[in-house]
Amino acid sequence: MYQKRFSPEGAILDTMENQTAISSPQMLMQAQLTGKILEARVTMCDSNHNMWVQLPCMKGMIPREEGAVGIAEGELRDIALIARVGKPVCFRVLRIETRENGEEIAILSRRAVQEQCMSQFLANLNAGDIIDAKVTHLEPFGAFVDIGCGIASMVPIDAISVSRIAHPSDRFVVGQNIRVIIKGIQGKRILLSHKELLGTWEENAELFHVGETTCGIVRSVEKYGVFIELMPNLAGLAELRQPVEVGQRTSVYIKALIPEKLKVKLILVDVCEGLVTPEPLHYFYQDDHIDHWIYTPNGAGKYIDTVFDGNLV
Repeated sequence: MYQKRFSPEGAILDTMENQTAISSPQMLMQAQLTGKILEARVTMCDSNHNMWVQLPCMKGMIPREEGAVGIAEGELRDIALIARVGKPVCFRVLRIETRENGEEIAILSRRAVQEQCMSQFLANLNAGDIIDAKVTHLEPFGAFVDIGCGIASMVPIDAISVSRIAHPSDRFVVGQNIRVIIKGIQGKRILLSHKELLGTWEENAELFHVGETTCGIVRSVEKYGVFIELMPNLAGLAELRQPVEVGQRTSVYIKALIPEKLKVKLILVDVCEGLVTPEPLHYFYQDDHIDHWIYTPNGAGKYIDTVFDGNLV
């Protein structure tokens, strides 16, 4: 229930309930009385770093100090407000002011919603809980995501998938809705993982059969061969028989699937034309909590797992 109430920003923007609530001064005043969470798109951040949103019935202003948790305390830089221009934000109505010229302005608070999200939703999360998130921007070291009402966290690049990638943009695009797992909490930081949702070795390998020719993406080129990803959590090795580059799409023949060695033997058939863009993710795990994830099949020589007990050492 709380997760739906405190969703990543943009989730309720175009809903009938939200559009009705911001449609008139009377509806805004009703939302003020009930503390209803609303959303609108930021049209401008002025020189004082107040954010302005265009409501159907009047202008709305989110004063700088109300723009986000941490702004007033100096823990968050103003760039976090500037970066919201053109994007949806959540808020509560504080009051409606009438200016000297008779114009009505709705004074709004995004910070109040974030504080409510932190105390009623994020504070109750435990290691292993799975929540919705939205990718906000990508850096070489990880993907930053909105885990509720514009509150940011990050999925490190090595926690995105088992198959290694050169950059998070190989897996995600900005604005993408994903699911993440709470790995642990350090003070105010919520640490996340993602790869455990993308299936075990066996779950991924069951989608392929020896003798098939399928598509893959080059993830690494080594002297002894080329690693080609079949799925985000499954890659195989092929002999390097022709020039290839990291990121290229290829066609490969599946020569062998060897679960006890976690190996997929491939034959590189050809290099395909066209740019590679991240494909929609398939989540094998659909529940809302996980305690222990084991990637490797029984009897495999190498053991890979994740225990979600909050121990981050």
